[in-house]
Amino acid sequence: MKLVYPIVLLPYEDRSGGYAVEVPDLPGCATGGDSLAEALLMAEDAASGWVLDELENGRPAPKASRLEDIHPDEPDGIVSLIALDMDAYAERYGSKAVRRNVTIPAWLGTYADKHHVSYSAVLRDGLESIYRKQRQEA
Repeated sequence: MKLVYPIVLLPYEDRSGGYAVEVPDLPGCATGGDSLAEALLMAEDAASGWVLDELENGRPAPKASRLEDIHPDEPDGIVSLIALDMDAYAERYGSKAVRRNVTIPAWLGTYADKHHVSYSAVLRDGLESIYRKQRQEA
């Protein structure tokens, strides 16, 4: 999943070249960096973490505002965009597990129990295999 969000960059008060960054569509998501490049990278990381938390808790990613609807509070503020690659971020940092019930034929359940098969491991491995194959094809 690829997402794009507008951000507001505010130069540090001491004019050291750094920026504070706010992501208006993600309440409480703010960060900063000692240079413009660092501030943009930090914004991408902070926003990705914020969205991943929402997704792992079963909530959808917030809809992004239109760039032209975002206005900085400070006259020297800059409005820009960040792009988030949530698949890559989740693969690297995601850790929350979710519980899913599955229904299988009784004979297969008997076989799995007899051979001490981990349902969770088989399902996880199968889904990861499908996920990787689809990412390679994309």
